[in-house]
Amino acid sequence: MSPTPAEERPPVTRDYSTGELPPTPQRDYLIPVEHWIEAPPELRALGDDLGIDLVAYKRRIGDFLLWRAGPAVKADARYMAVDSRDLSRQYTFRLFPDGTGTGEGPDGTTHARFRLWKESLRDAK
Repeated sequence: MSPTPAEERPPVTRDYSTGELPPTPQRDYLIPVEHWIEAPPELRALGDDLGIDLVAYKRRIGDFLLWRAGPAVKADARYMAVDSRDLSRQYTFRLFPDGTGTGEGPDGTTHARFRLWKESLRDAK
């Protein structure tokens, strides 16, 4: 049996503070940005220009909280990583329908591969 796609998981109904956001991906539910108490306005608007309403929490990578607007597979989507220690420190990665992408990481490099962008988050100090 394949896992339920993230967008089809039931959303939580309670609010979360930064310290309560889980470290690993959630397989049974999703946390919409509306339920993160300290969510910065830039994150709340992450999918606006793409026509995407749902911005959902994915996981922690080091000190960063990873969120996504849009589906995970070859589609218009945007990820944002927000530093849990300084919510004004934010990095985005844009994923395009053809599978390409681009985003600047905390290392100051513009990455074309999502994996390398995530590694820059993991390695950030």
